[in-house]
Amino acid sequence: MSTLEIRDLHVTVDADGTPWEILRGVNLTVRQGETHAIMGPNGSGKSTLAYSVAGHPKYTVSQGTVTLDDADVLAMTVDQRARAGLFLAMQYPVEVPGVSVSNFLRTAATAIRGEAPKLRTWVKEVRSAMDSLAIDPAFAERDVNTGFSGGEKKRHEILQLELLHPRLAILDETDSGLDIDALKVVAEGVNRVGAGGETGILLITHYTRILRYIKPDFVHVFVDGRIVEEGGPELAETLESEGYERFVKAAAGAGASQA
Repeated sequence: MSTLEIRDLHVTVDADGTPWEILRGVNLTVRQGETHAIMGPNGSGKSTLAYSVAGHPKYTVSQGTVTLDDADVLAMTVDQRARAGLFLAMQYPVEVPGVSVSNFLRTAATAIRGEAPKLRTWVKEVRSAMDSLAIDPAFAERDVNTGFSGGEKKRHEILQLELLHPRLAILDETDSGLDIDALKVVAEGVNRVGAGGETGILLITHYTRILRYIKPDFVHVFVDGRIVEEGGPELAETLESEGYERFVKAAAGAGASQA
């Protein structure tokens, strides 16, 4: 069983020449087959965690470790992390003009699997996944994310997830900008991947609405660069009724006492 271990992770970004610490000691374990939800207010560091694990050069790890099955993730290049089984669905997927969706997906699958998938079986695999996500087959010939609506971009991210079968998937605000119909389709895709038991899912979100369709095993509250509360699905229900204010005030009080 694959396991992602994050221990005492501190991450900074450059702010006009001065390091600014965003993550301040994150500890988290995600195992294959588990679904974890990270929730918190804007600016709490949730996306920073996602991009730091994925290897975005903007973020500097100043302390701590990230391992996947005891392998040092922080020592890997971005493509090595992907080949090792880490997957990031971005909040704002980038456009790649000149590269078709079909070519992009087959190239990615080849890199992950170590050999090009046989064309006949690959076409069937892609069509089946697209049908499940209510994606028009003509979508495959469009340039990656170019001119896509918000819903199309998110469906494309889940299409990648279903075809690449990562060991650990980080979904950064996958519900952002989705209408209710698109949200249901995307959530069903995530659930299909999670139901296989081969992928651990780390779902980052502000809101509980996506958790009506994706039931997490664990919920973590993120405030001021730290996990300040952990629990089961019932914690999401508490956040729905009470919001983050209690946790924000507690974190502010702890920071003042340390100062």
